[in-house]
Amino acid sequence: MTKYIVADATEIEPGQRKIIELEGRSIGVFNLDGEYFALLNQCPHAGAALCEHGTIFGVSAAEGPDQTIEYQRGKSLRCPWHQWEFDIRTGQSWYDPRNTKVRKYEVEVMPGAPEDVVDPDGGVQQGPHVMEGYAVSIEGDVVVVDTSRRRAGTQRNRPTATPCADTQPATTA
Repeated sequence: MTKYIVADATEIEPGQRKIIELEGRSIGVFNLDGEYFALLNQCPHAGAALCEHGTIFGVSAAEGPDQTIEYQRGKSLRCPWHQWEFDIRTGQSWYDPRNTKVRKYEVEVMPGAPEDVVDPDGGVQQGPHVMEGYAVSIEGDVVVVDTSRRRAGTQRNRPTATPCADTQPATTA
């Protein structure tokens, strides 16, 4: 699974959210008392922008009629259109828990900051993230980008790439 840096840990205040766009999907990232959770920004009931416009609220529960009522602050998200409610930590629906759930994404806080990868003496240090690159060469009068790099176990029984002489011109957008 691909991982993306979406915010500095201090950027999303406790009890707040940040809406981000990843791979064409709108996703809400929530900070609930220092724990981070991410949900698809779409209500499964009718498609409302759940994370962007939904209300964050708490849940009350008691063991019985004469028992103390316990309140858990910031646990749920209420849809702005039809008031469906979802657990922010799991995406589980409070109205139809067996059949309805908001897509949940795993979130982790990693140590470090942009300053951690800069050498104080002026050089750049190698960071924990590596950008994928491709080989580029000039052959005759054309520039060729080679995207045939293969990852172990992903290219079984596939034909090999055709020689460069048979390459097709790339289209530009």
